[in-house]
Amino acid sequence: MPTFLFHDVIFGPVISRRLGVSLGVNLLPTSSKFCNFNCIYCECGWTLNRKSPQFPTRELVNQLLIERLQERHAKHEKLDVITFAGNGEPTIHPHFPEIIDDTILARNQYFPEARVVVLSNATMLHNAKVVQALQKVDQAALKLDSAIDATLRLIDAPQMPLTAAQIEERMRAFGHNFTLQTLFLTGIYNGTVVDNTTPQEVEAWLAVVDRLRPRDVMIYTIDRETPATDLHKVPLEKLQEIAARVEALGVQTQVRG
Repeated sequence: MPTFLFHDVIFGPVISRRLGVSLGVNLLPTSSKFCNFNCIYCECGWTLNRKSPQFPTRELVNQLLIERLQERHAKHEKLDVITFAGNGEPTIHPHFPEIIDDTILARNQYFPEARVVVLSNATMLHNAKVVQALQKVDQAALKLDSAIDATLRLIDAPQMPLTAAQIEERMRAFGHNFTLQTLFLTGIYNGTVVDNTTPQEVEAWLAVVDRLRPRDVMIYTIDRETPATDLHKVPLEKLQEIAARVEALGVQTQVRG
């Protein structure tokens, strides 16, 4: 199915179903997706280029961000959040920590009430500088789509050896001040059933939530077209059932159907 790329370093603002009025920051190439995951549901499409691309420079990102913030500030336009997302995993940018520092300074000058949010697949938590940068932002949303390795490989297709236990270990080392985000979906991919809402899947995932005790959990489902063709949204009622079980653990939960 058709998917879309973010063709600018600074994009939006968009009205995010999870975050509000969001000005996006894309630290990846603007002409193609580049990621260390190849998620079957990714709105940006497939990860086709395995070679390291030319990233936008730290200086360019800062310049373009300040220009947009100045423009919105001068027009008295609302801004809830500056979100690092875009055409792949933002934390793989070689100057991600420095860019976070620049962004916080710019935010404090023009929109001190806005939050800085990073949407991440948690693969770079082995890097101390990345961890330190993520601990500076207002919300680090770290992804875990399944606690079962076979399902994790099927849905997220990590481009390196990676297990759910490794992700959990790195999240535990990060501390409790993060949002655990999970996308639930069903369908068929390459002849294999895709369903991370089964009792076995949910029980394993809930056990991880209970061990990690994140500050909150964000669960959602497919919202746009996906590169794999036979994938389906999970009904809101099912998401709410899962959320109720997270709440029963004493962990605050957001649901976006």
